[in-house]
Amino acid sequence: MEYTVQKLGNLAGISTRTLRYYDEFGILKPARINSSGYRIYGQAEVDRLQQILFYRELGLSLERIKDIMNAPSFDGAAALKEHREQLLKRKEQLELLIANVEKTLAQAEGRITMSNKEKFDGFKQKLVEDNEQKYGQEVRAKYGDSAVDKSNRKLAGMSEEDYTAIQQLEQDMFRLLGQAMELGDPASEPAQQGAELHRKWLTFYWDSYTKEAHAGVAQMYVDDERFTAYYDKEKPGFAAFLRDAVFIYTGMKA
Repeated sequence: MEYTVQKLGNLAGISTRTLRYYDEFGILKPARINSSGYRIYGQAEVDRLQQILFYRELGLSLERIKDIMNAPSFDGAAALKEHREQLLKRKEQLELLIANVEKTLAQAEGRITMSNKEKFDGFKQKLVEDNEQKYGQEVRAKYGDSAVDKSNRKLAGMSEEDYTAIQQLEQDMFRLLGQAMELGDPASEPAQQGAELHRKWLTFYWDSYTKEAHAGVAQMYVDDERFTAYYDKEKPGFAAFLRDAVFIYTGMKA
């Protein structure tokens, strides 16, 4: 069966403008252009669009999806299996959060007593799952499955006090590096204090610390657009400034 832009958009629940952009972007070309100049899509394009929407649902950027799906080694069946695993993890996370809400309601109604640890377990697990979905592939490729699995277990097992400390460290780091950016010097005292706080923040996640790994992850903040977006939301150029401060702190060269 073949579809026009309008019919495919209605089938997939997306706008015709989006489909036209996917064509221009080079991620979903029509099978052919008919004699009237309309884009015509076949079954292969329908299947490809489904894959694109799966990846979008998992939070990947269009640029990243294009790289994955246009690679000669791309395997549609293997990708579907990966999607299934990711969705099952998300389902497990949602079930955990629902259970957490139900327990909290039961406590509010006086039916049970809920420990503080139980209150935060769902959120810690969500953080682990979110990190896996957004950055897991790149981080595992860079540091290996064993290191990432240890980090995830460490995060999931954190105490309430540790979890609060992590959040405070990150806030303090952003504040100090923001001050240092006003000075324009990654070697300044507030910048180096910020780099030190970043090291302390990392050790909550990492099984062991090395200067090389610290510098490596700071460089990844600049190389990966998703990390850059996270840090630059504080202030444009923040990721690069943090990288420079860490390089000075660790004695590593750019």
